[in-house]
Amino acid sequence: MKLHHVWGKRLAIMAIGATIAISGGVISNPQPTQAATVSASTKADHIISLGKKYMGTPYKFGSKVGQTRTFDCSTLTKYIYGKYGINLPRTAAQQSKVGSHVSKNNWKKGDLLFFSVPGRPGVGHVGVYLGNNKMLNTYGAGGVKITTINSYWNSHYITARRVIK
Repeated sequence: MKLHHVWGKRLAIMAIGATIAISGGVISNPQPTQAATVSASTKADHIISLGKKYMGTPYKFGSKVGQTRTFDCSTLTKYIYGKYGINLPRTAAQQSKVGSHVSKNNWKKGDLLFFSVPGRPGVGHVGVYLGNNKMLNTYGAGGVKITTINSYWNSHYITARRVIK
């Protein structure tokens, strides 16, 4: 009885191995650009999904990095991107200098969008582009939320950066 079980396992392992060997050439030879796009898109989906789990988490300027009771805009992005291996600097201004520049008409989900805010010169706010003219961000009342990039944000837009490869 025990011998039959061992041979059954061995046969299953050999069948799996043969299947992988036969199909390996097809599986391991995707077009490089397609593989990179799928990978970046999937990573963006995961980052956005994680960020959405914190919807409603209170906004607090200067929130401590790494904790999740409160966020400011850059601790939110630093936290959610960091969980997927993308280490961002602490502040929105510092984050606006990493990755590669993306023009407004080429935004993809997962791109970081940067804005000015009243009372702070230069970059003072960051959000995560979700597509369809929306971003995940936190600023003021309501905490972490999805915001339409309306006339206010458009008029304060500074730049966008792509950090997901």
